[in-house]
Formats: sequence, C-alpha cells, structure tokens
Amino acid sequence: MTTRSNKIINLYLLKKMLFKPLCGAAAIILLLNTSVKAQDKTLTLNEAITLGLQNSKTLKLSQSRIDRAVSEYNQAKDRALPTGSASFMYSRAQIPANRLDLGPEQSFSLPKSANANLGIVSAEEVLYGGGRYRYAKQTTDLLVQVARLDADKDKDQIAINVANAYYNLYKVLQSKKVVEQNLKAIDQQIHQSQRFFEQGLVTRNDVLRFQLQRSNVELNGIDLESNRKVINYDLIVLLGLPESTQINIDQVDEAERPIAPLSTYIDSALMTRQEVRQQDLRTKVAETNIKNIQAERLPTIAATTGLYYVNASANPFPNSGKYITPITFGVSAGWNFGTLWTNKNRVAEARIEREETIINKGVITDNIRTEVNQNYQSYVTALNKIKLLQTAIAQATENNRLQASRYANATATATERADAETLLYQAQTNLELARADAGLAYYNLLKATGKLTATTTTTK
Repeated sequence: MTTRSNKIINLYLLKKMLFKPLCGAAAIILLLNTSVKAQDKTLTLNEAITLGLQNSKTLKLSQSRIDRAVSEYNQAKDRALPTGSASFMYSRAQIPANRLDLGPEQSFSLPKSANANLGIVSAEEVLYGGGRYRYAKQTTDLLVQVARLDADKDKDQIAINVANAYYNLYKVLQSKKVVEQNLKAIDQQIHQSQRFFEQGLVTRNDVLRFQLQRSNVELNGIDLESNRKVINYDLIVLLGLPESTQINIDQVDEAERPIAPLSTYIDSALMTRQEVRQQDLRTKVAETNIKNIQAERLPTIAATTGLYYVNASANPFPNSGKYITPITFGVSAGWNFGTLWTNKNRVAEARIEREETIINKGVITDNIRTEVNQNYQSYVTALNKIKLLQTAIAQATENNRLQASRYANATATATERADAETLLYQAQTNLELARADAGLAYYNLLKATGKLTATTTTTK
C-alpha cells in the first residue's frame, strides 16, 4: 500500500510540475496567435489612398482596357504595312480519252496523264487609299487617350471612396474618445453624488439620474463600436489589407487650408476634369470618322509584284528545262464609285454624332459647375461650423464648470448638472464630426476640380 501511495504522490507531483510550464507555453502561443490575428495598422490619409490605388481591382481592369486600346492602335498601324502571300499546289490529271480527231490530218493525242506544280509568291503595297489607314490610326490613337483618361477618372473615384471611409472611421474613433472622456467625467459625478447621498445632501433620484446618463452614453459607445467594425472592414477591403487588420488613425490634419474664390475652382475643373478632355477627344474621333467615310469614296492605287513557279513534271523540285518562273510587276487601281451615293447618309450620321459630342460637352460642363459649387459651399459651411462649435464648446465648458460648482454647493439639481455635462459632450462630439466633414469636403472639392489624385499622391 505504501509503495502504491508513493507512486500516486509522485505522479501527482509530476503533473503539478508540468502543469505550470504547459500553461505558460499555452498562454504564450495564445498571445502570439492573438497578435497575428489582430494586426493594428496606423495610416495617414495619403498612405491609405496610395494603398487603395496600388491594390484596386478596378484600376487593374482599367489598365486592361488601356492595353486593349493600345493593341487596337497597333493593329491599325499593321494594316498600313505591305501584304504578302505564298502558296504551292501540286496536281495530277489522268486522261483516259486522250485523242481528238478533228478531220483529216487534224487529229492529235494527249498523254494518258499529266503533272503540274504551281507556286505563287505575291506582295502588295497600297500607294494611295484616300487616307483611310491614316484616319484609322488617328482614331485608335484618340481612343487610347480616352481609355487613359478613364483610368485617371477611376483613380479619382477610388481615392474619394478611400477618403470617405477614412473620415467616417475618424469620426467614429473620435466620437469613441469623447465617449470615454465623458464616462470618466460621469463616473466622478456618480461618485460625488453617492457621497452627497450618504451625507443626506441629495436624494437617491439624483444618483440614479447620473447613472441613467452613464447608461445612455454607454449605449452610444456600443453603437459606435459596431459602426467602427463595419467601416473598418469596408476600408481594409478598399485597401487590400488582411481581414484581421484594425486600422488606427492619428489626428488628421486640421490646419485650415486657404480657400480661393469659387471661380478659381470652376476654371480649374473645366481645364483638368477628365470628362471634359474626353469629350474633346470624342469630338476629334467623330471628325476623323467623317473624313474616313469620305475617303471611302476615293479610288485606291497599289503596287503589286508576283513570282510564279510552274513545273509540269512530277518532281516538285526544279530540273533544268522542266519549269518556268515568270516574275510580274504592276500597278493596280480600283474605285468603288457606288460609294459616291451610298455613303451620303453615313456622312450625315457621322456629322450628327459629332454635334452630339459637342452638345454633350456643354451638358458635362454644366454638371461640373454645379458639382464644384456644391462641394465649395459644403467646405465653406463646414469651416463656419467649426468656428461656431469651438465657441459653443467654450460656452458649454464654462456652463459645465458653473453647474459643477453650483451642484457642489447644493444650489443646482442633478438634472441641471447632468444636462450641462450632456451639452458639453454633444458639443465636443459635434466639433469632431465637423472637423471630419470639413476634411472630407475639402477632398471632394479637390475631386471636383480633377486634382485629387495628383494632390494626395505627391503630398508627403
């Protein structure tokens, strides 16, 4: 029995000795896994936009469209090159009835069989085609430029999408900071009111009033955390980051940016916006299309050359006296004069398309003016709100200080004290939201003027 008891005790001690190290190792592994799963990443707005542009699938698709347009342009250039072809044919003829009798001394016989080898090599170079190939190259070159402007427009849209998500996350994070600050302040008020209650200076209802205020702030904090998770996920998708990444934002640049007159932004937008430049290119495409259709009415002139190999023997390889090799040079001309009357309506249609591009440019210009004005007014409004809210915070802070002093001296109710705290909390939250709105309005104004990507990618 004693031996068995000793074994049990030794086994127990062994397990106890191993338990702590194993638990420590397990804890370390758990911490490592947690650190791998939750990766905090602090980004500036410019860094976020750069990541978004680097990892955007939309831009990859835009680049594919550019590559396709470049390929079509190269094909148009290839069509202006000389054409050539080569062929070789062998044939054998069996002639069962090989005698022709055409009268006295006018009959002859053909061989029972015959072989033929025929090789042809030819080349052709268009000397004059009415400018069709030149117009084709011009059209495809213009379309390449349109595709590149599409990519630039996609870049601006991606940048503003990232900026929207970034500032929305900033709003939530700043609001959460305000919530945490207010919870600390309310906890102090709860502690003070409980002390006053114990001294008989206030009622139990005063304590409950502060506790209710704290619960309401906590509920707001829960909603903010839920919004943070949603916005954080949307942002990491835009940036191409791992799903476990938690994005942190330092204080955004709050320096008031100088603002120029509205006309300056409108003029800049009309000069740099991709949509305006695209319409100018499409107008040129339509004009080139008119010239191309008119060129189809003109004749074409081409230089041709050909080499023939004719061998009447069964052996395809040349034997002296068994083959001939004519070489030809020439100039060919062709004119489909039916296009003089069949292309008339096509030219009319092409001119209508050109007029549509000009009218459409006017529509786009009006829309750009409206967009710039809206973003300009939003930015000015946001700046004015910041100034007013800064004044409101100073007033709310002073009111909160007075109510705190009055409550400490039992000359103010718990409701008045809580209301003063709530007003300060609301003013602080509104100021952070206004700052974010001002920053986002500024970037929307940059996008409206067509300078968003250029500004954000060059700013360090």
